[in-house]
Amino acid sequence: MTTDREHVVVGRVSGIYGVKGWVKVFSYTEPRENILKYSPWMVCRGGQWRPLALKMGRRQGSGIIAHLEGYDDRDQARALMGADIAVRRDQLADAGPGEYYWVDLIGLRVKTLQGEDLGRVDHLLETGANDVLVVRGKEEILIPYVRDDVVTGIDLEAGVMTVDWEVSE
Repeated sequence: MTTDREHVVVGRVSGIYGVKGWVKVFSYTEPRENILKYSPWMVCRGGQWRPLALKMGRRQGSGIIAHLEGYDDRDQARALMGADIAVRRDQLADAGPGEYYWVDLIGLRVKTLQGEDLGRVDHLLETGANDVLVVRGKEEILIPYVRDDVVTGIDLEAGVMTVDWEVSE
């Protein structure tokens, strides 16, 4: 999920916690508590992104809870329900050689080894065994993100991903 190329969505506000303005957070980071390493968070409400400083946060059971600057009661926190949480791209560590953030892959044109255009990467799914590319073109195609075996090349500058994939007619 992206907001633009300068911001990366890393989670969403999934609920409220207690009466002092704390919120429950569904984190997309791995491990989940890594979302607490970033501040400020960019939070989207009503189509507007605004920075919010993270005052405190911690793991609570299997989830994450956080207290954001300016949200000190349950009613204020309720206004954040469902909001996406993004961070500035420059807050993220550089991906290593041959590694990519999902946000870098979204929007790439996907072509087979034979040059057939399959469409663009719409999003990725985490399945446990390996991630899966959701490619939208004439139809939706699910392609396992297996480097070197299925995904044979990624050229971010050209905006192209090459895959060893046969489309069934």
